[in-house]
Amino acid sequence: MEESLQQFKADFFKALAHPLRIRILELLVDGKKSVNEIQSCLEKEGSAVSQQLSVLRGKNIVYGTKEGKKVYYSLSDPMIVELLSIAKDIFNNHLINTITRLEEMAINENEGDM
Repeated sequence: MEESLQQFKADFFKALAHPLRIRILELLVDGKKSVNEIQSCLEKEGSAVSQQLSVLRGKNIVYGTKEGKKVYYSLSDPMIVELLSIAKDIFNNHLINTITRLEEMAINENEGDM
């Protein structure tokens, strides 16, 4: 059971491991969007967007619903919104830590010059 969960997590994060896929998910946080809307917002050609949507669909991270001639994509789980927010918080923490280290290095360099 534990191995299955670990494999699921690995596959899930692998599906997220592309900047364009993350950007698509960020767009879908605000609600469903058609393929054309996604392409327009990303300013990317259709084949690139379709390829990334296919990966996300394949891992059940997004799903598409057909309305007339258009397919609209949505997040399959509302927890993905929270995951993206947490990832942003982790990024900000890393950034703050890096800035703090650089400031400490600059202080130490200045003290060494004296």
